[in-house]
Amino acid sequence: MPTSPLGRTLVIANPAAHSGKGAQGIDFTRRFLEAYDSATQGFELLVTQAAGDAEHMAAEARGFDTVVALGGDGVIHETVNGLARIPREGRPALGIIPFGSGNDFAKTLGMVANDAQTALAQLVAGTRRTIELGHVTSNVCDEAGNPLEARFMETLSFGLDAAIAIDTTNKRADGTREEGEQLFLTSGLKILSRASAGYPCTFSLDGGAPIQTRALILAIQNGPTYGGGFRICPAAVPNDGLLDVCFNVKNPSIPHVLALFGLARFGRHVRSSAIRAEKARRIEVAFDADVPPCQVDGEEFWGSHFVVEVEPGALDVIVPEGCAW
Repeated sequence: MPTSPLGRTLVIANPAAHSGKGAQGIDFTRRFLEAYDSATQGFELLVTQAAGDAEHMAAEARGFDTVVALGGDGVIHETVNGLARIPREGRPALGIIPFGSGNDFAKTLGMVANDAQTALAQLVAGTRRTIELGHVTSNVCDEAGNPLEARFMETLSFGLDAAIAIDTTNKRADGTREEGEQLFLTSGLKILSRASAGYPCTFSLDGGAPIQTRALILAIQNGPTYGGGFRICPAAVPNDGLLDVCFNVKNPSIPHVLALFGLARFGRHVRSSAIRAEKARRIEVAFDADVPPCQVDGEEFWGSHFVVEVEPGALDVIVPEGCAW
């Protein structure tokens, strides 16, 4: 076995991930790490029971070299936000064993999904890379009076595309058998029929001139995909110190929107005159009226005014050997 980059390791695992298949992944992971003591310098395994558990567990992971999140993008998102609460000096690296129906962050890292054996092999033979995180702050406050905030490792979006992402999350919670691109596609067709007019907003990139649009798509990405593989920001890489922004500058007809929706599976929508793609370090977004749909790594987020900033070099991650970026 090659020299493992894991060191002292905390595994945070969701047994309910991927319709309960996460439990099998947990069993295999425990047996693997017990059998191959050279894979780590000692490990602990914690199992989540409710939403928010992974964030709290990760925030207490001081003294570990690596925190491995076993589950879907939701548990990984929680783990990332927990790690962000640890000072950068001494912050553990992140490894993932992806078990989900979307697995977009896994695609960005090049990790095999829903296969604990292969993912563990990738981790123990992997290397450490440093990535940025996105940070979003809202004008809505929590019960303590603090503005809502969240980090994201993959995606933040508003408007129509966020409504689609939220619908896919709700479908998963209801036990749908659809996965990945199929799930995103069926939700998209449903939401398009209800909200094709978009959501009026004004935003700016790095303090530039205000841009007004009716948001059908306003996505801010650290990796290229969401929705189980739709390449919304095909040029995005997670270690360039920038966030990628994709937004509509026109409001096309529903048939045109449907065509763009199909092209987005391959990243070809950005060639349309209705779509603009940019990179930025800071994005300010203000919606004109009601609170719009908003999602962060697939989790619902609230507000009508948002400040989004990149946090360069925020997190070390373990990626497979030969990672493309």
